[in-house]
Amino acid sequence: MKSKLNLNFEIANRARACAHNISLEVQNFIDKHTTVSVERTICRLFGIDGVDKNGVPLPNIVVDNVYSKNALSKGIAYYLSNAMLITGLTPEEIAKEVSMGRIDLTEFKSIDEIDTIQNAIKTADNAIKIIKDNKEIRDKTLELYGDKEGPYLYVIVATGNIYEDITQAVAAAKQGADIIAVIRTTGQSLLDYVPYGATTEGFGGTYATQENFRLMRSALDDVGHKLKRYIRLCNYCSGLCMSEIAAMGAFERLDVMLNDALYGILFRDINMKRTLVDQYFSRVINGYAGVIINTGEDNYLTTSDAFEEAHTVLASQFINEQFALMAGLKEEQMGLGHAFEMDPDMENAFVYELSQAQMAREIFPKAPLKYMPPTKYMTGNIFKGQVQDTLFNMVSVMTNQKIHLLGMLTEALHTPFMSDRALSIENASYVFNSMKNLGDEIEFKENGLIQKRADFVLNEAYNLLMDIERDGLFNTLEKGAFGGIKRSRDMGKGLDGVIVKDDEYFNPFLELMKESSKK
Repeated sequence: MKSKLNLNFEIANRARACAHNISLEVQNFIDKHTTVSVERTICRLFGIDGVDKNGVPLPNIVVDNVYSKNALSKGIAYYLSNAMLITGLTPEEIAKEVSMGRIDLTEFKSIDEIDTIQNAIKTADNAIKIIKDNKEIRDKTLELYGDKEGPYLYVIVATGNIYEDITQAVAAAKQGADIIAVIRTTGQSLLDYVPYGATTEGFGGTYATQENFRLMRSALDDVGHKLKRYIRLCNYCSGLCMSEIAAMGAFERLDVMLNDALYGILFRDINMKRTLVDQYFSRVINGYAGVIINTGEDNYLTTSDAFEEAHTVLASQFINEQFALMAGLKEEQMGLGHAFEMDPDMENAFVYELSQAQMAREIFPKAPLKYMPPTKYMTGNIFKGQVQDTLFNMVSVMTNQKIHLLGMLTEALHTPFMSDRALSIENASYVFNSMKNLGDEIEFKENGLIQKRADFVLNEAYNLLMDIERDGLFNTLEKGAFGGIKRSRDMGKGLDGVIVKDDEYFNPFLELMKESSKK
């Protein structure tokens, strides 16, 4: 790609090298630790699902059985594999026995360590075939109907009732939406368990459960076949059950997942040690499943000034890119986030937004960038809001963004009506069609405002990354470099679920999935 911005890619390469070193230091910490949620994810991948008579998820019960004996450092796969070899039961049958108090997993001692490991690997290999089959279904459907050129139209549903969500999602697909994001109910990211079954009550969104995933996937497949299009499904793979939700999404063929530990640290006060370990395994799963991840850099601009703090977005994108690569995600699966959030009353705001969007596209040429609409300065004036969204749509198509979250003219008023979505889809479709090749026809003035802005933001991001490389990411988060929010490494939700790995710890899914993702 020829740079329209005349970017100094030597600076970009240095920034990327800093981000690699930052991520490598964190990865060294990750490799030495596991968490209760990572171990529950292994249970789910082994086929353990369901709840006991009190509604407690079986993966929680199994992991708590070992964790309560301070024995989880060897990994739940070791204990489940032992129990399978000794009892002849399946993992789910073992889980039910544990839930009824008839089995204590820590009482099973390995007869042969090699047999235990080989049995765990065999069980894991069989389990991930379901995910592989799902990936093939997606690929074949896209091959049958073709994939969309230009930005994907991404809309949200957030009724709190999965059946109402389905009604709205099907309507949005018929109106032209390409991605349906089911917004998760407020506060679910702070639950240290995953609710079970179909749900009809949620506040500001709908519970992320495997059954809800299955229901929505089925509905979108049905309408997609009628429309002869593949409709992608998105949910939230974040919070205290980040990797568990990744596994559930992989089993039910979700296509896009919001997946960013930094978001949870800054905006949900989740402990940084806990969520960075969880993020790694969740991204390994998403990488294997062919899922596109969305990162949350756009949220920085809702608490900080979008003009002054633009470099923090770019710095975080560099770091998220490196975290994703270390987990085996391809660049084509990295929906790095940014947003159209400058004050509309600022002179040349559109010009600066255009510069930054083009900069992100040139620095991350293969990434399906996630571009977020104006929200912070939406006032309830629907006519001005429609204009703001139109300008956002223009930047998106001119700079070749890929995941385009539609702005709503009623932002700041209420959860969108189906009619609001229809107007937003109509607006974006009109702009994308009438300006389809405008970006190809435009060159930017040499050393003009657009080029200078991009150069400034890139250099500021590089300077910040050098500081983070020197201090370490944990120290940087404690100082409040992102979003102006300070977090302590020894505080926050979920810290008690972080466990130092034993020398004999093993997770059979890590290598199986990462090796396959490379192919």
